[in-house]
Amino acid sequence: MRYQPYPKQLVFHEAGLTFRERLLMAANQVGKTLAAGNETAMHLTGRYPPWWPGRRFERATNFWASGKSGTDTRDNPQRILVGRPGAWGTGSIPKDAIVSTSAGRGVADAIDTIRVRHSDGTISTCTFKTYDQGRERWQGETLDGVWFDEEPPEDIYIEGLTRTNATGGIAYITFTPLLGISNVVRRFYIDHAPGTHITQMTIDDAGHYSPEQKAKIIASYPEFERKARTQGIPQLGSGRVFPVDEGQIACASIEIPRHWPRINGIDFGYDHPSAGVQLVWDRDSDVLYVTCAYRQRQQTPAMFAPAVRPWGEYPWAWPHDGLQHDKGSGLQLAAQYRKEGLRMLAIHSQYEDGTWGVEAGIMEMLDRMQTGRFKVFAHLREWFEEFSLYHRKDGQIVKEAEDLMSATRYAVMMKRLAAIKAAPRQPYVPTHAPQPQGWMG
Repeated sequence: MRYQPYPKQLVFHEAGLTFRERLLMAANQVGKTLAAGNETAMHLTGRYPPWWPGRRFERATNFWASGKSGTDTRDNPQRILVGRPGAWGTGSIPKDAIVSTSAGRGVADAIDTIRVRHSDGTISTCTFKTYDQGRERWQGETLDGVWFDEEPPEDIYIEGLTRTNATGGIAYITFTPLLGISNVVRRFYIDHAPGTHITQMTIDDAGHYSPEQKAKIIASYPEFERKARTQGIPQLGSGRVFPVDEGQIACASIEIPRHWPRINGIDFGYDHPSAGVQLVWDRDSDVLYVTCAYRQRQQTPAMFAPAVRPWGEYPWAWPHDGLQHDKGSGLQLAAQYRKEGLRMLAIHSQYEDGTWGVEAGIMEMLDRMQTGRFKVFAHLREWFEEFSLYHRKDGQIVKEAEDLMSATRYAVMMKRLAAIKAAPRQPYVPTHAPQPQGWMG
């Protein structure tokens, strides 16, 4: 077989041994479609090269290969698998393995289904599908695998994935992330759903470009598209909230001196993740350190509190929506966390003048980042994921995948109430009882 993968393509293939869902999120023209097309051909033919590290099918298979439209599907997955029109057999499926093809409808030279001879002598099939057919046309079939070339709508992706449930089959997606943090991207990139794997491939991972060619290609793209098109990083609307390189704020973990005060921040959630951070303040140098971070979906207060209790009984800063009452218990949201033993501040996060504007908190964090007075322990991977994706669209901050960023902002706003010594766990005070005086609840 002529295909010789680059290291990142090899990582993508090898992940198929362990992960049911894979995403090759890559720069433009670096070989993502080629990688998936060659893998699909191997699964259809059963002809795996000696170096092959991924999953193997020892029998004939039933696959779908798909794209946005009939034209896109013909020009990309179909071209990679069987060759250009008039040159069938010049793609990744060897000519001697192609038993027959049936013509598609509506698009010239489009193929509907390929029948391929598997190495065991039986026949595999690969049918071409399009996203614009709608979800209903993706129902009913039982498949061994689905290849999505270019990003599919979420309902199409889930429907295609469902086709592989009965066989324990596989699904893989190849695209350049020009649609930002869509639900499909979030599934892999933020939520890390069980059974998913993501491989990112940049222009630097492609050996077919010289350094001079790479420089010209990078310079040819508008700045707001550059990271998506050359690094496979999701496009972020009109720009990042914190236009700061990760290396400027990341630092190795350090032992925290006992006299440095600490404060925690929480962003309440359930359908979206609940998130907490711990902030430590070196007052002498006026440097803030994010030392702990926790983020989890569908967390009740009773589930969240034990996860963060090892951080110590330090104050918790919380947002204005913590004043809302739960319809079931009648308790304020903040009070529910207080009942679980978290040392919630008596007032929601705000500056000393009583304001709590989002932009003011953002500007304080950005100023600290740019002046070396804001650091984050480098091992806090989820915190840096959100940091890199936190962005604006049409000038407004996008309220997606920003749970840890919000928790950090609440803690920064209330740093003046950081405590040097952890307090003993306080008993819950019912909301109808007289409230304690001062800042702490």
